[in-house]
Amino acid sequence: MTTELDRIAYTATVTATGGRAGHATSDDGFIDLDLRPPKEMGGPGGATNPEQLFAAGYAACFQGALGAAGRRAKIDTSASLVTASVSIGPVGDAFGLAVTLDVQIPGVDEQQCQALADDAHRICPYSNATRGNIVVDVRARPAE
Repeated sequence: MTTELDRIAYTATVTATGGRAGHATSDDGFIDLDLRPPKEMGGPGGATNPEQLFAAGYAACFQGALGAAGRRAKIDTSASLVTASVSIGPVGDAFGLAVTLDVQIPGVDEQQCQALADDAHRICPYSNATRGNIVVDVRARPAE
């Protein structure tokens, strides 16, 4: 099912040249970086890659959704940590992604942590964009 926005709140625009061995620049100039395939994929490494950028965006967005879930539950999640691991690999004759989200929230038990992570996964725009398309494994645990 395709989701249509009720309204557009913001649009980010980034232009890439040269593909995985190129450069990316945002229209506002905040992103201006080289891209290189990682050594694990036969590239030279030494610069960021699309999977790292996706992981950064997903982790930040998910933590924002976790904050919203925490506010609804009246639980402080401001010290939480969200680590997104984005994997790439072959799917038949194409390539696909898989994501693991590790969520840690200080001061909550494991059941409460998982409930908040599940609520965040329900409302996060990245989760909604990937749902039904790729595997996203949400692993919640109390902070150590």
